[in-house]
Amino acid sequence: MKKRALFNWSSGKDSTLALYKILQQDEYEIVSFLTSISEEYQRISMHGIRVDLLIKQAKSLGFPLTLMSVPSMPTMETYEKKMEQTLRSFHQKGIEYSVFGDIFLEDLRQYREEKLESIGFKAVFPLWKADTRELIQEFLTLGFKTIVTCVNEQYLDKSFAGRIIDEQFIADLPENVDPCGENGEFHTFTFDGPLFSQPVTFEKGEIVRKTYPKPQTENTDDDSDYGFWYCDLIPN
Repeated sequence: MKKRALFNWSSGKDSTLALYKILQQDEYEIVSFLTSISEEYQRISMHGIRVDLLIKQAKSLGFPLTLMSVPSMPTMETYEKKMEQTLRSFHQKGIEYSVFGDIFLEDLRQYREEKLESIGFKAVFPLWKADTRELIQEFLTLGFKTIVTCVNEQYLDKSFAGRIIDEQFIADLPENVDPCGENGEFHTFTFDGPLFSQPVTFEKGEIVRKTYPKPQTENTDDDSDYGFWYCDLIPN
């Protein structure tokens, strides 16, 4: 019998490739995608994807979708409480595994594992410690298609928002940017590929800049905001 698992779905390329690999293993039954969305904007947090487009994507991939609404700027306590409530509801249905597309962020993995263990879940990381240059090449070779929906202006300028990831995109990345954006340099939306029953269609909307306050720490007096460029994708 396969292990029943929840898939933490971001809508981007890492989630897509992690899904591809977990399905190849044939060890887990993915019972639902789980995606955090902003209550105020009805979009995926950080990725900026409209809920309508996310629903179309999940339908094309053939998986149920569970939406977890959180405030647009939740405190860690608020987020963790909401996540625990959501996961406990799945655990009561006999689901004990939670799949992530993380690649090499050790602190994040440890955080996820500790939180999940406290409520009876085990974390699964299909892409863990893989070479990110090899991963993005595999992603493209398999025939997946993804568009950049958000870039962190600390690493990339506005021109990268709204670009399809291809060989030229990878070649244009500065040396300090991970090719999979694993350090939060950019986020994506995957709209076609071998797992999709049909392409998820959309039109590119405007590109806008949004700022977010930096976390307050004792180690810096810098009170400037973080800036991000978002490319809106409009379902059609």
